[in-house]
Amino acid sequence: MFQKSSTKLIIYAIGTFACYFYYGVLQEKITCGLYGEGEKAEKFTHVFALVCFQCVLNYLFAKAILTFVKQGEDSTRTVYYASSALTYLLAMVCSNMSLQFVNYPTQVIAKAGKPIPVMLLGVLLGKKSYPLRKYFFVLLIVSGVAIFMFKDGKTSAQSSSQMGFGEILLLLSLTMDGLLSAVQERMRAEHKTQSLHMMLNMNFWSIIFSGFTIILSGELMRFILFLQKHPNIIVHIINLGATGACGQYFIFLTVAEFGPLPCSIITTTRKFFTVLGSVLLFGNSLLLRQWVATVFVFLGLFLDAMYGKKTAKKETVK
Repeated sequence: MFQKSSTKLIIYAIGTFACYFYYGVLQEKITCGLYGEGEKAEKFTHVFALVCFQCVLNYLFAKAILTFVKQGEDSTRTVYYASSALTYLLAMVCSNMSLQFVNYPTQVIAKAGKPIPVMLLGVLLGKKSYPLRKYFFVLLIVSGVAIFMFKDGKTSAQSSSQMGFGEILLLLSLTMDGLLSAVQERMRAEHKTQSLHMMLNMNFWSIIFSGFTIILSGELMRFILFLQKHPNIIVHIINLGATGACGQYFIFLTVAEFGPLPCSIITTTRKFFTVLGSVLLFGNSLLLRQWVATVFVFLGLFLDAMYGKKTAKKETVK
């Protein structure tokens, strides 16, 4: 029985690693690559349309799984799903847009600082208390992110402006992540919301919000024209959506069968290999200082995954 459980966990871990590693490669290829030749080469900037497409695939995936896996009645209030979808959507959009201004390792490292806003909002809004060790783990993460993103030397005004805007987008993305976690904790506490119901409804409302945005702003037509001009990107976008949906499902399976702790360790470890893959595959070289900062960030995340949830009374499991 133990061997069977261990085999399952290994399969889920490999599935999560494989899906999100390939997802990271595709995301960087789509958002950072140039399409066309010479002076006519252009970047992909249709982030809302990309996120909307991804949410559509996530929704269809969850809908298909729910036809075979029954999770009972869902009593969660619509306002919770709508507000969590809005924060989830904004977090994804800001994160994807930041890649136009910062490289992929910087985005991954900054996003690894998610425990910071979750903890701050937990203290300020949820009136939670955390043990001293958790503050130490978060301090490691904050220190690592700060060291990684510190700018060496002088940069041009344009470069400085671009990097500043990319960092602001990442900060907004982290803030939305913190708000999303706060809403999800309330959903679990009040309604014991099941994972597939959450995946289905969050993506449904994300499609509504992003769909209105791309239609009213005209981005939908620009996105379609871009696909017509550069049809080779279509395969990458479809694969991105498919790997994202499968990766989400492997995470939900891990949480449902083994709890949040193994899932946290798996997702933390895979982020490190995403950074490593970006360095090796796309030539995003890191300074020695940034490698040290990366170790700080992932050490803090790993320690938090291992020991940060064995805590105090008011803390809610993420």
